[in-house]
Amino acid sequence: MTYDLTALRARIPALAAGTAHFDGPGGTQMPLPVIEAIAATLSRPLSIRGDGLPGERNAETVVVEARRAMADLLGADPAGIVFGRSATQLTYDFSRTLAATWSPGDEVVVTRLDHDANIRPWVQAAERTGSTVRRADFDPATGELTADDIRAQLSDRTRLVAVTAASNLIGTMPPIAEIARITHEAGALLYVDGVHYAAHAPADIEALGADFLVCSPYKFLGPHHGVLAARPELLETLRPDKLLPSTDAVPERFELGTLPYEFLAGTRAAVDFLAGLGAGPGGSRRERLASAFEGIEEHEGVLRDRLEKGLAALEQVTVHSRAARRTPTLLLTLDGHRTEDAYRFLADRGVHAPSGSFYALEASRRLGLGDTGGLRVGLAPYTSGEDVDRLLTGLSDFLERRTDAHG
Repeated sequence: MTYDLTALRARIPALAAGTAHFDGPGGTQMPLPVIEAIAATLSRPLSIRGDGLPGERNAETVVVEARRAMADLLGADPAGIVFGRSATQLTYDFSRTLAATWSPGDEVVVTRLDHDANIRPWVQAAERTGSTVRRADFDPATGELTADDIRAQLSDRTRLVAVTAASNLIGTMPPIAEIARITHEAGALLYVDGVHYAAHAPADIEALGADFLVCSPYKFLGPHHGVLAARPELLETLRPDKLLPSTDAVPERFELGTLPYEFLAGTRAAVDFLAGLGAGPGGSRRERLASAFEGIEEHEGVLRDRLEKGLAALEQVTVHSRAARRTPTLLLTLDGHRTEDAYRFLADRGVHAPSGSFYALEASRRLGLGDTGGLRVGLAPYTSGEDVDRLLTGLSDFLERRTDAHG
């Protein structure tokens, strides 16, 4: 397929401001069809879901279409798609629900590679139930988290394993399918944070073997909210806290209050936009999404190579993203310089590469970077070669000027 970057960028209004965006891991810029879908939903009659008046029918249609779109994106059943305010909120909700069945002596496994949103909810749930938290480590030299690292923490008391499909800090993509196999052999459930993963790879909950897969549409060109996928029959076994008159049907059982219909419409539009990046209009949306992600991975892979070669020429730069299989997200530190200063220097030149630990505190600390972290450079489907060159030139200028100033 031909990846038409020029046409893609032309449909993202925010790019006209001229900023070179490397902040995709924190949130992507929104295409015009997504913006229009949100506006159109708010412009039509809209009310609580139902089948009577136009506003009721509009709301129902939005929800149904959004579930189908996210099911296509994640390889899931629409009846297993749960919407929430954020991935963090959904994880907290499900941690409380699942922990209601735990007892003292039960165990939950988290990893030091994860965003805190897939660590702290499980730690706090375990504390409330007297369960034990076991932590799987990763190799800071390589960035790798292996199935053996998880296996070492499993026992016949393990109730749940929480692991990321891709690190939002250094991009590492652990072998989730293998981790799922050993987790299920231990009789435990697998909760996968797919927030960073779903923006860069074709997600498939069945192929991954995840019992729960959570993601955030704003990481893949959509609006700000969270989505969780699970098998409907698994959701049927869970009893969350909810209001007495609210429905007990799955998946609505887990959706507290009125859904943000306009954002769900934007999410459906974002999935359709991604599918439109695939090879031609034929085939199912799921098939077109698979094709689109082939193009995205190839495009981002070429730019990552270009970026890494440029960084290798800068002696003061250390790249902490080293896993064999990883997303196009690089964490950098700069010998003798604060990355916060580099962030501000680049920002003054219209390049957005933020500095921090990005809620991956345990990973940052394990890398020896404390809570400060580093400069995170994340590629997105709309990143251009010119963007990469601007970043490299900006970093080179920053290092040269800072070296001269202190020399």
